[in-house]
Amino acid sequence: MKAIIRPEKFQLLRKALSQAGVGGLTITEAAGTGKQKGQEGSFRGNYFHMELLPKIKVETVVTEQQVDDIIEVILTHYHTGNVGDGKISVSQVEEAIRIRTGKKGKEFVQ
Repeated sequence: MKAIIRPEKFQLLRKALSQAGVGGLTITEAAGTGKQKGQEGSFRGNYFHMELLPKIKVETVVTEQQVDDIIEVILTHYHTGNVGDGKISVSQVEEAIRIRTGKKGKEFVQ
C-alpha cells in the first residue's frame, strides 16, 4: 500500500498508522504535480513558479484484512478536501521476506 501525502501531515499520519497497528513504514521524499499545477511564490522580491511540489511517499505492507482499516485511517487523518491532498494506491504483494529473520508472508507483517 502506498500513499502520496503533503509533507506537513506526515507526523500526524505516522502516529495514526502506528496506533492502527502498522508496524513498519518506508518513507521517500518525492516531488510531483497534478491538479495543483504547481504553485507561485516569491523570494527576496523575485517571483517564481514551482511546478513540482514536495510530497512524501509512505509505503507499507499490510494484510488484506488491514487494508480497509488503513485506508480509513489515512482518509480520516488526512482528507482536507483541497487539491493536493494526495493519493492512495493498493497493490498485492506476491511475497515479502524479512532479510534479518527470513520470515515470510503473514509473519513478515507482524
